[in-house]
Amino acid sequence: MYSTEIEVRTGSDAVVHDLTHEAEAFLRDADAHDGLLHVWVPHATAGLAILETGAGSDEDLLTALDEILPRDGRWRHRHGSPGHGRDHVLPALVPPYATVPVLGGVLALGTWQSVCLVDTNLDNPVRKVRFSFLAG
Repeated sequence: MYSTEIEVRTGSDAVVHDLTHEAEAFLRDADAHDGLLHVWVPHATAGLAILETGAGSDEDLLTALDEILPRDGRWRHRHGSPGHGRDHVLPALVPPYATVPVLGGVLALGTWQSVCLVDTNLDNPVRKVRFSFLAG
């Protein structure tokens, strides 16, 4: 298995950060052919999603998460910025992992699909993302 970890600066706003180019570069470095790309976020307050970006879906996801998990005082987990407890519930809805088939060294994503880091934690502007390639 070939694996590496990258650092992503997400800033102080909730974001959907497209990782597709980083994943493609990782596969080139791995000299990947057929297999699986596994992406892992080792954080208790971030997740990964496969979705379309740039056409509003990324903002729609953040809006939906704000509606499902409001940033208010209802959360028992209370350290950090107000409403931060909701960030700890996020990975139950947006898991911290994703696996994508790789065929001929290319991610087998649909036309509009991207591999994205979903980070709503306003207190942690730097994230780690691990890419692992499992050859077939």
